[in-house]
Amino acid sequence: MHDITILFKIGGAGILLVVLDKVLTSSGKGEIAAITNIAGVVIILLMIVSIIGDLFSTVKTMFVM
Repeated sequence: MHDITILFKIGGAGILLVVLDKVLTSSGKGEIAAITNIAGVVIILLMIVSIIGDLFSTVKTMFVM
């Protein structure tokens, strides 16, 4: 079961993405900033998908006898 650390990981990844976006955009590398944002969102979504998979398996064990 996941605890609150996964929330800190997602929040930290979000903060890192924002800082990286600002640095890359201010240096004139907007295309690389967009690719970095997409990659970061995919990584965060993969974290969330694993949590949702654990949730579904927990619900499944509640209804299976």
